[in-house]
Formats: sequence, structure tokens, C-alpha cells
Amino acid sequence: MENSSTEFDFVDNGGVTSPLGFRACGITAGLKRSGKPDFALVASDSDCSAAGTFTSNLFPAAPVRLCRERIAAGLPVRAVVAHSGVANACTGEQGYRDACLTAKEAAKCLEVPETAVLVTSTGRIGVQLPMEKVILPGVRKAVAALARDGGSAASEAIMTTDTRPKQVAVRFRVNGKTVTIGGMTKGAGMISPRMLVCRPHATMLCYLTTDAAVSKEDLAAFLTDGVDVSFNRISVDNDMSTNDTCLLLANGASGVAIHAGTPEGEAFLAALTMVMQHLAKAMVLDGEGASKFITVEVRGAATTDDAEKCARAIADSMLCKTAWFGNDPNWGRVLAAAGYSGATFSPENVSLDYDEMPVVRGGMDAGTPEPKLCEVVKRRSFRVLIDLGEGVRSAIRWTSDLTHDYVTINADYHT
Repeated sequence: MENSSTEFDFVDNGGVTSPLGFRACGITAGLKRSGKPDFALVASDSDCSAAGTFTSNLFPAAPVRLCRERIAAGLPVRAVVAHSGVANACTGEQGYRDACLTAKEAAKCLEVPETAVLVTSTGRIGVQLPMEKVILPGVRKAVAALARDGGSAASEAIMTTDTRPKQVAVRFRVNGKTVTIGGMTKGAGMISPRMLVCRPHATMLCYLTTDAAVSKEDLAAFLTDGVDVSFNRISVDNDMSTNDTCLLLANGASGVAIHAGTPEGEAFLAALTMVMQHLAKAMVLDGEGASKFITVEVRGAATTDDAEKCARAIADSMLCKTAWFGNDPNWGRVLAAAGYSGATFSPENVSLDYDEMPVVRGGMDAGTPEPKLCEVVKRRSFRVLIDLGEGVRSAIRWTSDLTHDYVTINADYHT
């Protein structure tokens, strides 16, 4: 959405510490054999209302369980611990106790209630955390390193197979005061989130901060709307992680109160959506081995469900993704994916375009010379637009191609 009466500006080098009252850091604790930064902490100088969405995977990581419980309880939040290298997933009750102990240590060092600390993680599944040797000393080191300009370091510390950090911030004015929303995310593989607020569900990790004052109820509503048009639209490999988490913290340091259903609320949602869509697209652009960014747009569906099914099937198709990697306009694969998607439509009504080039009309070849179609799919970014000719519903998915490098990265990841 976009609020026509409000101006939005991207903050130079913006991230989670762009909003007032937030500090962050990224340090090396020792979880990664590479010796790269692997431990981040984001903290607010005052209490925050909080909202979260989580993976619907039936094997939720221990930190996901902890965050779900604390977000559902609705108590104030002051900090989020994030470590990369070990997922703390499929680690049983010991893993859950370790997540709680991590939060407890951070709370002690920050001098805040234990319930005010959230924990997130990413990395190898099934490995117990080295608590005494790495995690607890890492917490203490991270608290000491917190800084107002620590957002960039934090965005680097949460990376795993990412090739670059992903962070952004947007600001706008309300009654002469500035409101800022910042965010950072990680994720290049195991990306196919289907996230719901406070349900077992989205590996992507996303951390969002704002200095607006927003109730936890409104914050949850804003986050739900934002997730639906950002992270729930992306797919790299159609594998859902055990650890996917998106958190939104609001500390009110700007002195601006935001309420849903008001012009200010509309502006806030517009800015939040800008931040989340920017981060979601950045994840696809940095997908493991990805060389292309593809927008799959479905129009003319009889129902929203039909549009969503069709868009997801095309975006997730291994045959489509490998064709795009090979600069092959093989449109039969696109139609085949639409046909098995579960969407209801009549094939003779279907049209298909690659960017500005007509590909299919009436369910058959539109006659555009193949070399012209090849030129389109050679582009770094292009759109696949399919019209089902059945109604007015639509859906969009953002996806990447499937390359040799994806196989190499994931064949070597464990060893």
C-alpha cells in the first residue's frame, strides 16, 4: 500500500539501530569454524511492545518455541539475541533449556526481566549448543559491545550462506515528528516462508524495530499485513526452515503514537511494507547460487486461492527455475505448472507474457520468435505474467533461478 499524503525516505545505511533508542552489535563468539561474526544482539533502552511470526514447520527450533510463548504472553520486550552457526533445532528439552538460559544470561547482563529477552538462531540442525564455552561468554561479550551504530555489524553476524548483509530503514513525519522503521534479515536458502502471527510456522530471520509507540495488538495486525505482502511471497528453494522468525519491536522513543485505522496507521503500514518488501526481495536476490530475480504474477483468477496456488506452483517449479537459469524461455513448463497447481481455469483462456513479450495467447503459442523470448530471460530480472482469464483476482511471487552453485552450496553445507 502507499499513503499519498506522506513522504517516505530511505535512511542512508539504515538498519535496526536507525530508530531512536535501539543499540546493536555483532561479534565473534566461536560458533562458526570460519571465525566470522556469529553472534548479534539488538536491545532497546526502554520497554517495547512486540509482535512476531514464526515457522509453521512441525519441528520448530527451541528459540521459536521460546519466542512464541513470550510474544503470546504480551509482556514488554527489551532485547533479542541472535546467533548463527547452530540452529538449536531438533535438540529436545535440552535445547529449550539452553534457549531459556541464553535469555536469562542476557537479561542478567542487561539488568532487565528474563521474560523481556527473545532468542533466535540459525545454522545446523540437530546440534546441541556449546553453552559454557561459547554461548554464555558470547552473551556477555555482546552486551559489552552494544552501540548506537551497531546495526551493520549485527546484520553481518546473523548471516550463514548469505553473501552480503541485508538491512534497510525508512522514515516519515507525523505532526512534525519523525518516525523511523528499521530492519535486517538473513536468509539465502531454506526459503519458502508461510508465516502466521504467533503460530508454529517462517531459514529466514528478520528483525524489525521502530521508535513509534504502537500497542501490541496493532503491532500484530501491522506485522500480519506486512508479512503477507513480503516474506510470504518469496521462494528460493521451496524448503521451509525450522527456525523462521520475524520480530517487530516498538519502543515509542519518537514520541509518536500510532493507531490502526487512522491516517497515521496507514502511513506506518506503508513504511513497514516498504521495509519488509525491500528485505524480502534482497533475500531472493541473494538466494543460494541465484543469478536471476523473477517476478511471477498471476492475474485473471476466479479466486485469490486460485491465484496463489498458480503463482506458487510456477515460482517453485524446478523445471521452470532451471530453464530460467539456462536462458531457456520454455513456456510449456510454465503452463504445466499452472495446470497442476490446483487452480481452476479453462486452458483456452490463458495468456502468458515475459516482460513486454507475448508468449501464449488462448492457451497456444503467441508467435513471438524464440530469440526475442531468449533475450528477455537472459535479463538479471524479469516478469512472468500469466492471465487465467477467469476473473479479477491476482497474486505475486518473487523467486530465483536454480543454478549449479545451489547444488554445490547445499552439498557442502553439512561437511
